[in-house]
Amino acid sequence: MISFDSLTLNKWLKENSEFLTGARIQKIQQPTRRDFIFSIRKSGETKKLYLNINPQYYHVCFMSKGNEEKRLIEIPSKPPMFCMLLRKYLENSVICKVNQPKYERILELYIETFNEISEKIYLCLAIELMGKHSNIILYNYDTNIILGCAHNVGADKSRERELAGTLPYTYPPNSPTKWYCTSNTFSDKPNSEIDNYYAQIIYDEKIHSTKEKYKQIINRKLKKDKNSLSKMQYKLDKEFDSDKYRLYGDLIMANLYNFKDYSQSIKVFDYENEKNIVITLDKTKTLKDNANQFYKLYNKGKNSVLKLTELSENLKNNITYLEQILYSIDIANSIEELAEIGLEIEPDKIQKKSHKTTEPLELEIDGYKVYVGRNNKQNDYIVSKLSKDEDFWFHTKDCAGSHVLLRCPNPSDEILLKCAELAKEYSKASKSSKVGVIYTKRKFIKKPPKANLGYVIYKNEQEIVI
Repeated sequence: MISFDSLTLNKWLKENSEFLTGARIQKIQQPTRRDFIFSIRKSGETKKLYLNINPQYYHVCFMSKGNEEKRLIEIPSKPPMFCMLLRKYLENSVICKVNQPKYERILELYIETFNEISEKIYLCLAIELMGKHSNIILYNYDTNIILGCAHNVGADKSRERELAGTLPYTYPPNSPTKWYCTSNTFSDKPNSEIDNYYAQIIYDEKIHSTKEKYKQIINRKLKKDKNSLSKMQYKLDKEFDSDKYRLYGDLIMANLYNFKDYSQSIKVFDYENEKNIVITLDKTKTLKDNANQFYKLYNKGKNSVLKLTELSENLKNNITYLEQILYSIDIANSIEELAEIGLEIEPDKIQKKSHKTTEPLELEIDGYKVYVGRNNKQNDYIVSKLSKDEDFWFHTKDCAGSHVLLRCPNPSDEILLKCAELAKEYSKASKSSKVGVIYTKRKFIKKPPKANLGYVIYKNEQEIVI
């Protein structure tokens, strides 16, 4: 990442000082505790001054509308206290002077305004762009007393420089003695470069953090479902032995008159396995009651197997669904795509901002249209809305991946192979040396009632091994 150094700030100020000097601050917003937006107007033109004091990408610039969207700015309904303080003192005031202390990464905006009794006063907004020490401080230039800070700094955090309301403002200690610049500094007209560069950095970081957040949620659910499936499989293996209870009951009834009631055990010939066995009995019950007890155990085990099998199938389907979501998270490359996935992951969470609906990837193979779904919503759209009966549907076998749709009534083997390769490319098995891809006509695809988003069943499929 390119550092926002003192020389870059110096170049930016030279480019924009003429517009800033004499401009009026119309509106102040604070989307988060670390970024601020000042709407500044001069000579009929309004620009948005963006101040970011995040330790990772601290910078200042006039931002374009496109990059404002890229920064994913959301204005809170209730402004923070520092924002209210800035509005009180600075809104509708004029910037009379701008300055950068020599060699420092500090931008100073000197503001001419009036106090409560209509006396003219001069304030200074010091924007300190210094890594983890980045801060914004508003102080009275006449008295040098701080009115407020974005972040207060107490004695426990700094022995050399405390920052808080009512304290005097001082420059940071150990002032630099020369201009500092990185090897990849910005040009002599840096504003657009700074705006573009950091907007992309913030956008990419948002994508990364959202992906990690969603992966943690899904992996927790996956771990829970896999543990439950393992326990159910153990119970199933145990219940599968219940057939022996039916056999014991049958053998006892077949030998009902060969042994005495209230016996501790009997030795009989197992005609199914052709060997003699000993059956342990409840000696407090008759032979017939023991047989009935074994039949009850058999029926109970059989019902348990049916129930556990159903639950296991549901868990397997849900695990497949969650793995599909993980794949969709991995290949998502926009906030809009992640927002669609987020509706599946956190359906009850109120969406603060509406996002554009994303479309499946549209490609062309030998003149025919091919559609690729990059998440469950797009996959569902392909199957439910976009496809026609004679289109061909492709998907990797037993593996999370995209739904691929070919719009071609009579495709050649070559086209089918290319679509199968595309299905492999857009799947979790993209780097595998060998994977099966199934395909069938759309009319043989069906979405079961109440099925997870993007889940389908199919028939008359064929397989291509890639």
